[in-house]
Amino acid sequence: MPSTDASVEQRLRTAALELFAEQGYDATTVEAIAARAGVGRTTFFRTFDSKEAAVFPDHELVLEDVAARLRAAGPGGSRAAVVEAAMLVLSHYLADGEVARTRYRLTRTIPALRQREIAGLHRYQRLFGDFLNGPGADLVGAAPDADARQLRAEVAAAAIVTTHNHVLRRWLRHDLDDPSPVLERALDDVVDAIAVRPAEQRAAVLVVRSRADLDAALPEIRRVLGDP
Repeated sequence: MPSTDASVEQRLRTAALELFAEQGYDATTVEAIAARAGVGRTTFFRTFDSKEAAVFPDHELVLEDVAARLRAAGPGGSRAAVVEAAMLVLSHYLADGEVARTRYRLTRTIPALRQREIAGLHRYQRLFGDFLNGPGADLVGAAPDADARQLRAEVAAAAIVTTHNHVLRRWLRHDLDDPSPVLERALDDVVDAIAVRPAEQRAAVLVVRSRADLDAALPEIRRVLGDP
């Protein structure tokens, strides 16, 4: 999204939310939003690329923050990076306050907004999945081939995003006053569930009934255990 005056951006967001609630999404035009905010149509499109974009947080900014946190993960730091990155997403929603809650109500009834929300969620999930299939692969453990590694990463990423969304929705529905500690605990539980510890990963009882030389059998043993 192009850089613009923060107060203009906020006025446009507020105007869009108000008009969607008052007269419906389809009946609300970009011109009406701009007029309610006290700016022109050109200013609107310098700020947002569509009327639905006006009610969502700046996903590009949030994704950049999340990606930066994941990139900063050092050796052994995958767990902390994943948890803190998910907490960053929550913090952006909390910063929107009642705007986020109004947006939540609108996305339940307006398909165009719901589709945009789903598309945004997929981008977060892909970001976590790429990390867990790359630098953060130690968190989900080794796999025998690339397809298995990608599957583990995608399942883990889906679990992380689902956990975040579950806690976020509780806050959006006023079921939680402070979702941050709840999400942190929930993420710890999820990461515990998906994490593969080295000792567990290698735990196996192997019975070999073969007269073959052990050196000759080792490649097959490594393949079964998932060693590279």
